[in-house]
Amino acid sequence: MDRKRSCTLCGGAVMLLLLLDHMINALEVPLDPKVLEGLPQPPTITHQSPKDYIIDPRENIIIHCEAKGKPHPSFTWTRNGIHFDVEKDSKVIMKPNSGTLVIDISGEKAEAYEGVYQCIARNEHGSALSNNIVIRQSRSPLWSKEKIEPITVQRGMSLVLQCRPPAGLPPPIIFWMDNNFQRLPQNSRVSQALNGDLYFSNVLMDDNRNDYICYARFPYTQTIQQKQPITVNVLDIEAMNDTVLAAFLNGSDFWGDSPSGERAPTFMQPPGMHSTSMVLKGDTLQLECIADSLPTPDISWSKVNGDLPSGRFSFHSFQKTLKITEVTEADGGDYRCLAKNRLGSNHHIITVVVRAAPFWISAPQNLILAPKESGMLTCRADGNPKPTVTWSVNGIPIENSHKDPSRKIENGNIILSDVQTGSSAVYQCNASNEYSYLLGNAFVSVLAEPPRVLTPPNHVYSVITNSRALLDCASFGSPLPKVTWFKDGQSLVDGDLYIIHKNNTLEINVARPVNSGKYTCIASNSLGNKENHIYLEVKEPTRILRQLGYKVVQRNSMAVFECKVKHDPTLLPSMIWLKDNMELPGDSRFEVGSDSLTIHDVREDDEGNYTCIRNTTLDQDSASAMLTVVEATPTPPIIMEQPDAPTDLELTDQREHSVQLTWTPGDENNSPIQLFLIQYEDSLHEPGVWVNMTEVSGTSTTAHLELSPYVYYSFRVLALNEVGLSEPSAPSRQYRTNPAQPEVSPSDVEVIGTSPDSMTITWRELTGLESNGPGLQYKVSWRQKDVDQQWTSLTLANVSLYVVTGTPTFTPYEVTVQAVNDYGPGPRPEVLLGYSGEDLPTVAPENVKVSVQNGTVAEVSWDAVPLSTVQGRLNGYKVSYWKMRSLHKQDPEPEKPQERIFHGNETKGLLFGLHPYSQYTLDIRAFNGKGDGPTSSNQIFETPEGVPGPPADLKVQNLNLDSLVVKWAPPVEYNGHLTGYLLKYQPINTTDELGPLKELLLAANETSITLDNLKHSTHYKFYLNAKTIKGSGPTVTEEGVTIMDEVPPAGRVFGSVNSSVEEDHAVISWEYLGPDRNVYVEYVVDNSKEPWKTEFVNGTRTYQIRGLKPGMSYRVRVVAKDHSDATVHSTEELLITVPAMTSKQVDIATQGWFIGLMCAIALLILVLLIVCFIKRNKGGKYPVKEKEDAHQDPEIQPMKEDDGTFGEYSDTEDHKPLKGSRTPSNGTVKKDDSDDSLVDYGEGGDGQFNEDGSFIGQYSGKKEKDTAEGNESSEAPSPVNAMNSFV
Repeated sequence: MDRKRSCTLCGGAVMLLLLLDHMINALEVPLDPKVLEGLPQPPTITHQSPKDYIIDPRENIIIHCEAKGKPHPSFTWTRNGIHFDVEKDSKVIMKPNSGTLVIDISGEKAEAYEGVYQCIARNEHGSALSNNIVIRQSRSPLWSKEKIEPITVQRGMSLVLQCRPPAGLPPPIIFWMDNNFQRLPQNSRVSQALNGDLYFSNVLMDDNRNDYICYARFPYTQTIQQKQPITVNVLDIEAMNDTVLAAFLNGSDFWGDSPSGERAPTFMQPPGMHSTSMVLKGDTLQLECIADSLPTPDISWSKVNGDLPSGRFSFHSFQKTLKITEVTEADGGDYRCLAKNRLGSNHHIITVVVRAAPFWISAPQNLILAPKESGMLTCRADGNPKPTVTWSVNGIPIENSHKDPSRKIENGNIILSDVQTGSSAVYQCNASNEYSYLLGNAFVSVLAEPPRVLTPPNHVYSVITNSRALLDCASFGSPLPKVTWFKDGQSLVDGDLYIIHKNNTLEINVARPVNSGKYTCIASNSLGNKENHIYLEVKEPTRILRQLGYKVVQRNSMAVFECKVKHDPTLLPSMIWLKDNMELPGDSRFEVGSDSLTIHDVREDDEGNYTCIRNTTLDQDSASAMLTVVEATPTPPIIMEQPDAPTDLELTDQREHSVQLTWTPGDENNSPIQLFLIQYEDSLHEPGVWVNMTEVSGTSTTAHLELSPYVYYSFRVLALNEVGLSEPSAPSRQYRTNPAQPEVSPSDVEVIGTSPDSMTITWRELTGLESNGPGLQYKVSWRQKDVDQQWTSLTLANVSLYVVTGTPTFTPYEVTVQAVNDYGPGPRPEVLLGYSGEDLPTVAPENVKVSVQNGTVAEVSWDAVPLSTVQGRLNGYKVSYWKMRSLHKQDPEPEKPQERIFHGNETKGLLFGLHPYSQYTLDIRAFNGKGDGPTSSNQIFETPEGVPGPPADLKVQNLNLDSLVVKWAPPVEYNGHLTGYLLKYQPINTTDELGPLKELLLAANETSITLDNLKHSTHYKFYLNAKTIKGSGPTVTEEGVTIMDEVPPAGRVFGSVNSSVEEDHAVISWEYLGPDRNVYVEYVVDNSKEPWKTEFVNGTRTYQIRGLKPGMSYRVRVVAKDHSDATVHSTEELLITVPAMTSKQVDIATQGWFIGLMCAIALLILVLLIVCFIKRNKGGKYPVKEKEDAHQDPEIQPMKEDDGTFGEYSDTEDHKPLKGSRTPSNGTVKKDDSDDSLVDYGEGGDGQFNEDGSFIGQYSGKKEKDTAEGNESSEAPSPVNAMNSFV
């Protein structure tokens, strides 16, 4: 039996490895206490310090050793192969629950703790060993003191500046700098070798300097040491004579003994034509070639008989160093370094020898065995030279350990057979050669454990359609469990559809929706079984429905990219937008919607490539488009139309009773899609008929549809936007659901008793969708209730009723109707209780009694009929009663019978609406659903007197000015003996207010009365009741009016009516023969539905109607009204039309006021001209000095003759603005402008004009205005300024 297998344990970090040829190879025991509480395990080293551990002498030494096991292991150490007693050294502590050592070296030298350390972790099941950890202190020794003589070198010669740093641990990092701590420049001519020396392929005069300094940095201590500066003197010997040369060379080393001419390359490092280099497998190989030549050579590398390893080699130090990483055996061989300049070339061969420290081919693995099982521990390692392999058990060489008959060593492997409980141990395999060693621990644990499934129960895996699905079933047990997979109860085998891996993971290479469902894995071994359920959901892929498309938009307009996606409805896609593969600019103009990107106010810098990425937790899709911005042009109007029909209908996730429909929306045509309508056609039952199935939102592109069995479905989709519905999509492919048993029972089942010996069972038939399969029939079953008998059944097809005959009258039956088809019966139907047919009752009610309550109500009672005589369901009793005659008078014939129904088991009730003082007859009968039974014997009863009915035909007549006659007829219904009448009356005014009430009692034989001494022209209201001994009957009312004191003339009272119409009113005149107190004029707009407007005339024969609208026609009439405001006389209607308003065009030139105004203006101008003329004749001198002195303006200062004044008078205000004038901002007055005004001549209260317009006012306070320059005469003043000043 091949039991080779491995299982990777998900979530519990449990590893089941191979069983090999009847051997169980390895299984790591999980230590999660929640999963496998109390499971024993030998120790396993989980963390340790490196084999070569260089420590910093300034810090404490920490040597790591961590291990796990059950129970938790204890720890001990050895140092240099001898037990290291930690407790005896106060400087050493071991961390709790750990083997890690912390050595405090404060006050101690770190060298004291150098050595080889090894950690041992033990528990009751074995001992595990760490590597040998070599502890060494890092060292950074000082540079030895030396005197470095200056180096003199001839120009063009090669040169090597040696560094030779002190040996440190680890080796230092070398670099060359100058006195200013600047790195010395290096190039293809000057470079640093791997050993730190500085090589010059040839020397230039620029290399002459005294600060070549080699620095060594020791990484652990982070210290830097420097060599003494080296001085290099470069000589150009050809330009020097012997005396100068001798003086220069005195006391210095001379580098080079030959002329410095150009030469072909020769190798400085490595020297000669051939060298050898050794490297360990996996390390990094560095080969170096530095050549001496002038001019500087070019270096190139190649491998003899091969190529340089692709992807692993690189050149450094200006092609002088070849670096190969992760060296393999194939990297061994000869490498050629070629140095070349224009004078020739030279090469050097480096033979690379690859050695290998030991490396694992198959490291020993932990092994779990059940009692009496067999297994094998393997330890396969390789190296160059080949390593030596030795075994130990619990840290003791296996040859020195106790003998175990179940264990033997063959070909370096440990064979275990028929193991026993308690034989657990930890085995160590050591593989070593001259370069290193490997130490591997592997425990053997003997356990007996039933299977445990470590994958979480009911875990749900989700994958995308057509992708790979991996279902884990991590298990543990000893013996190793065998895992078997099932789906829907069917065993799954390794083959084309399913792959079962060695770790028991089930792989479905191409997952389809049909693969969705429940999977079960069962882990079994000899100690039991354990199963786990896992669920797989295969989702629809996420797809962007339409590529974004190339967009060209106008500047300052709006760009919209739609990114609608079709996705699995259980996955919610997120959306990311990129511009030129970068995030969108942080600009509010970029608006990201649910499935779109809108860029408002587009600019030129918005151009670029836009990408939409739709992500779900399982997959993603993307689409890109280029946006181009152009100059704005007139935008054509947007036309909205119905959307285009959806396309690409697909049926996915096909299940027994459901399917998922997906589609691609058509163009929205500038109006967003609001919803999608999904219709189906059942070509099996109703071909050609499309039925609305469901609606989804306009943003959806999928719909989950619940289906019925035995239907041939075709689907189509319509889109709806604001304009309307699109055309239907092309139908989807037909999807046929399998037949099945009916899922519903017939509804509306009823049992109807049609005759005394039968009953009819009816139901609503199932539709084609509800039939679920061919051969639909109905199983009708019935049996008599509460009778021990079997069901009687009958199967019918294509009917919806059945009549059961031969049944007893009104007997209860239990009835069921069940749907059945060729695939079986439907659900068990509910039991319905029904009755067979009824017959008429056979017995009349007895002991009928009548108790009269009053004149209109009587109570009747009877004994119930026996239920056995009802022959059905007793619905109640019917009481028929009718009036035979009135006791007051003989009625011509009896009235029709009235009927009162009393439902159920009532045996008494009241009869309402009887006539008082009358004789009645009644009878009673029982009734059921079939009809009425026999009637009882007649019962006769009489009703007592009651109140009478209302008096008939009440009238009020005018007799004279203060009398009214009230007349009436007796009531139709006396309801007894009349005892008289009660008459009440009271006056009412025009506002319906009531006056004092008066009452009169009248004899029964009176039918009229005259009321005298009433107020004339008064409205009265009358109330009349008839009376019997039971009281007054209903009241009748009537109103009357006494005759007015002025009796209007008989016949026509209005004569002719005339009218005259003006712009907004009309005058109406008329002839009238009646009284004047109640005459009104009424008018209304012609052809209007408005109410008439009424205006009181107040005794005149002429009236003016005001407020009429021009251009409108009115109907007018004159009316006379009585005291109740009722029209008693009226003229014929008169139609008048108000003329429209005519616009009066007035010629302003002919108006008197305008002529007068113009004359006044002309006269004023004439006066101004006269004044100006007088001024010019007088000049600038006026004999008014005294008046000036008397009325001196405080702002006026006298001027000297040399100030430019002339004559007796000088105006010092020449440069001050006059009232009403405007002066330039610089304070000067332009000489071309005239500032004269009447203010300068006659301002004051005494100034006035004569009738002829001449100025008679006396000059007061203002002086004649001089010209701006003082000598020129003033120009004529402006008439406008003069007028403004005057005003």
